[in-house]
Amino acid sequence: MGKIKIFTDSTSDLPSDLVAKYSIGVIPLYVVFNNETFRDGIDLSPPELYSKVTQTGKLPKTAAPSPADFISAFSPYVDAGDQIIYISLSSELSSTYQNAVIASGEFPDGSVHVFDSLNLSTGIGIQVLKAAKAAEAGQSADQILSLLETIRPKVDTEFVIDSLEYLYKGGRCSGMQNLVGSLLKIRPVIKVQQGKMTPAYKVRGSRDKALDQMVNNALSNMGKMDKDTLFVVHTLAEQDAIAMSQLIKERTGVSEVLLSDAGCVICSHCGPKTIGIIYLTE
Repeated sequence: MGKIKIFTDSTSDLPSDLVAKYSIGVIPLYVVFNNETFRDGIDLSPPELYSKVTQTGKLPKTAAPSPADFISAFSPYVDAGDQIIYISLSSELSSTYQNAVIASGEFPDGSVHVFDSLNLSTGIGIQVLKAAKAAEAGQSADQILSLLETIRPKVDTEFVIDSLEYLYKGGRCSGMQNLVGSLLKIRPVIKVQQGKMTPAYKVRGSRDKALDQMVNNALSNMGKMDKDTLFVVHTLAEQDAIAMSQLIKERTGVSEVLLSDAGCVICSHCGPKTIGIIYLTE
């Protein structure tokens, strides 16, 4: 009998040691600067992306893997008799999910299962990690998919955006909002709800104030927080992420508080010094 092979895409932002430990397949999205196309996490790193944005004054475009990309990645495992569970970036944010569904139709029924995370970054990653642990424990594809259905609505994903500049360049806020936000030091906080990025609230003042608010929000959920795993994900904000992770671990008793660097696709939409806290509620 074949194994269960867990796949995800590069937007899941899982640390490389976890990807290796659980043999998780990662399919890259694309980042496009003018006529140059890069595979997220393979051909381009976040520092290189930010350097290109500074040089050009423009944000890159991002693109989903094609159905052919999925077919190429899945085929060796299906041919070996394995079953695949692919956990995708939210279908509300990208055509990645739909392209994977198209690709799955090229394989025998039941060999490729495509699951919509309805999330992004380690909001995907935390679901992938649960699935990978279940596969390692010998659970069937149906059992793992049932687990994913159960935990998907329990993922709490919240980010502090350090600057409105990238949202402005990406057409997600107006020039006036960008100007006023910069002058008043307004930092938006984004939550993922029903698969979409939703402005939750804004914090006016210092960056530390915004980060403290996000930590306090997480701590207020301590009583209903799953104590297995919590992610602190960031874009070029490692010291803040370390300090936050230590505080959260001390205060909540979560077994694993994991640090993660956001990949190029997330960076291109949110900008540097973005930081997020992701966990499951019970």
